[in-house]
Amino acid sequence: MDELQVVEFVATYLKKKGFSEAENALQAEIQRNKSSNNTNPIDILNDPELSKFFRTFSESEDGPARYQDEYSKLRSWTYSSLDLYKHELLHVLYPVFIHCFMDLVAKGHIQEARTFFNNFREDHEMMHLRDLQKLEGVLSPSHLEEMEFAHSLRHSKVNIKICQYSYELLLQYLHKTQSTKMLGIINERINFQVSPGQPSSISDDAEIVTLIGSNQDAANQINQKEVHWGLLEDSLENRLEKTGLISDSEKAEGENKEAEIDENKKRPVEGGKQGASIKKLKKDKAINATAKTSRLEANTVSTAPRVKPDLALPVMPTEVEQSILEDLRNRVHLSSAALPSVSFYTFINTHNGLNCASISQDGSLVAGGFSDSSLKVWDMAKLGQQAVSSGLQGENDTTPREDIIGPNGRKRSYTLYQGHSGPVYSASFSPLGDFILSSSADTTIRLWSTKLNANLVCYKGHNYPVWDVQFNPQGHYFASSSHDRTARIWSMDRIQPLRIMAGHLSDVDCVRWHINCNYIATGSSDKTVRLWDVSSGECVRIFIGHRSMILSLAMSPDGRYMASGDEDGTIMMWDLASGRCVTPLMGHTSCVWTLAYSCEGSLLASGSADCTVKLWDVTTSTKVLKTEEKSGTNRLRSLKTLPTKSTPVYSLQVLR
Repeated sequence: MDELQVVEFVATYLKKKGFSEAENALQAEIQRNKSSNNTNPIDILNDPELSKFFRTFSESEDGPARYQDEYSKLRSWTYSSLDLYKHELLHVLYPVFIHCFMDLVAKGHIQEARTFFNNFREDHEMMHLRDLQKLEGVLSPSHLEEMEFAHSLRHSKVNIKICQYSYELLLQYLHKTQSTKMLGIINERINFQVSPGQPSSISDDAEIVTLIGSNQDAANQINQKEVHWGLLEDSLENRLEKTGLISDSEKAEGENKEAEIDENKKRPVEGGKQGASIKKLKKDKAINATAKTSRLEANTVSTAPRVKPDLALPVMPTEVEQSILEDLRNRVHLSSAALPSVSFYTFINTHNGLNCASISQDGSLVAGGFSDSSLKVWDMAKLGQQAVSSGLQGENDTTPREDIIGPNGRKRSYTLYQGHSGPVYSASFSPLGDFILSSSADTTIRLWSTKLNANLVCYKGHNYPVWDVQFNPQGHYFASSSHDRTARIWSMDRIQPLRIMAGHLSDVDCVRWHINCNYIATGSSDKTVRLWDVSSGECVRIFIGHRSMILSLAMSPDGRYMASGDEDGTIMMWDLASGRCVTPLMGHTSCVWTLAYSCEGSLLASGSADCTVKLWDVTTSTKVLKTEEKSGTNRLRSLKTLPTKSTPVYSLQVLR
């Protein structure tokens, strides 16, 4: 620091503190010295007291109050901006807010950081509550390094889409007000993707702000990898096409047969009311009228490419294969004009005890995982008989009931599986229904036999609660996901995992197999979905766009698309080949617990904590996508909403 700077520094200090007389005296003294050329140079380097004073003074100028002051001004300016630009400028506030907080913590101003955080957190709670809850625990500079979420935020940039006008307005404001702190954070932490012209519409901001640990560039790089999304060469659908057994007359016969079965099911409930036959005639007409159009829509599965399996898959018994082929031949092709019938099973009096529910692929068994560490399985055929014999009507004949063995020797209506030492969070039936897997807070996965009603294996590998477990579509292999931020692939005959998929920044909440068994998808609390190659264990896709934790996943029957549902009630449909979101589905008002595609992939069903099941038209939305790819403003069509009285929907299974 030269002498002139020191003099200026002292003058500024006196002015700032309001010592106007001292400042005037100093200025007069300087003038006198200049005229008489009587200057004694000040030796700052050898005067430690003076240099210490200057250092502390410059630090106080750079103090924590400036963050609060500048952020508060930026916030006021943003909220008072023109409505046209306001929604884009508001996107800048959240990343600036969390980086101001983390900078204050990093500099050791813990108390000021807490005050700052509490003053402005309300602005962001609606959109980013989970992130804020995580950051609330950051109480010292060491926490910033130890907590992976905070660490990843501090070492990567945030991407924000913004138009040219908004961008220039922001820069102009920051320079004019000399908000150097805010300018520094924006320069260092935000990567603006500036688009020419007017701001984007508010509805299109699904992925405008993506706070992610893995950099967007890294995600784009991963998404360049090749994904073979087709069906297995030897799949049952393939065999059905080869045999060429589906003639139109047989199809119509099968459809009529199914309509009859449906009607017979309804009769005991309706008490054999008249008009059932009239309904049947109407239904037959509707089915025959829509059969042709829906068949054209439903050929997505047959046009999908064929791929070889990377895993050695088990061979299906011939009699089972025949019965499945029979089901496929008689299948009604669903479409917007031919919606499926729905059978609801309700668990009553579970007192917060039920954590998960699962339905076998043929719909004959229903399992529930409970907080008391038990797994219970109901046989639907037996349940119906009990209901009829005891003269119960209406809803109760589809309600799993707990009958305790009493002195009169009555048996309970379910099979009880005990073995876990913690709440059971997930259950999954094998494709043939002869095995069931359960995962628990006790960090283990157990394999049970539904034939022997016994526990066969206990798989240990995860270090924390296991949130989800899923059987492979062909059986034998299964995948699990855990609080330890990994997913693992297992086979029934090995007690150690075959693959460990690590890469998520938070809990892996759900897992799904791809239809061709070569990939698994995982949804996480870090708001991303990843697709993993089973043979190499590598991540081949990262899907970014959700704003809260992902709770459910589903794969389309042709293997091309994937749907994911999150805690806010948003569902997104993704194209696996490109890694892009085909369309977001807005409609649910609470967590989407479960998703399922229809067998030919024309409909998507979603079950939610808002007590509804919604059916979405997938075919039209993908057609719209192809025709309006440039505009990109399409939305999936919601066909029907099926409300329950007040029951959240845990599990959906589309039957063959």
